[in-house]
Amino acid sequence: MKPVFRFIASAIIAAGISSVSHAASVTDIEIVNRTTGEHLPTYRHDGQLWIAGKPGDRYAIRVINRTGARMLTVVSVDGINVVSGESAAQNQRGYVLSPSGSVEIAGWRKSERDMAAFYFTAVEDSYAGRTGRPDNVGVIGVAAFREYQEPIPAPAQEISAATASAPMHSRNEAADKAASPMAERRLGTGHGERVYSPTQQVDFKRASNAPDDTITVRYDSYARLVARGIIPSPRRHKSPNAFPGNYVPDPS
Repeated sequence: MKPVFRFIASAIIAAGISSVSHAASVTDIEIVNRTTGEHLPTYRHDGQLWIAGKPGDRYAIRVINRTGARMLTVVSVDGINVVSGESAAQNQRGYVLSPSGSVEIAGWRKSERDMAAFYFTAVEDSYAGRTGRPDNVGVIGVAAFREYQEPIPAPAQEISAATASAPMHSRNEAADKAASPMAERRLGTGHGERVYSPTQQVDFKRASNAPDDTITVRYDSYARLVARGIIPSPRRHKSPNAFPGNYVPDPS
């Protein structure tokens, strides 16, 4: 059984607000701008979730367990597993969250003690771009798995007539930035400075090979999202008022 990472108690934080949630979800996520401390707002467009990043700002992915049991979360950024650095797949390693707990993932896992910080940057400077994998730049994903539980045996008198069931297998940017928005470069996630973030490895057996929950959040710069109609365009000029006064004044 492959080990998975779990944050030690001192690194587990309480769930916050402005999370990305959906019907019947077992997990929520928040994207936190670690440069400003703000939770980045999400925008829904054509069935997809989007956030606007600012080049150079560091960010973190906060994953929240909404269940009363342990949960394995496999997290990817730009199509890359944030723990192993492999091209992401749902059967890979991830973070184990305590019941009703959460974790803030601020970078690419480098060891059990530290990670390389996430920051918004141009595609060519992104970790995916620098490792020859730019095709999936601009997306954050979380696949969540419940833990396998041994079935509770039924009383002897109740199983004589039936076969016991088998277990499952397993910134708002200034308005003038939008003047020539598509001239801005598409964003990716860089491999930044080392951040202290201790973890420990634990075993985890999935209840199923299929995730119980999957969340995908796409990102790009504010100006590019405005240009694509994902974020409503800000008003650049005050709208004229047809009835601004009462009488005709003398001209100056």
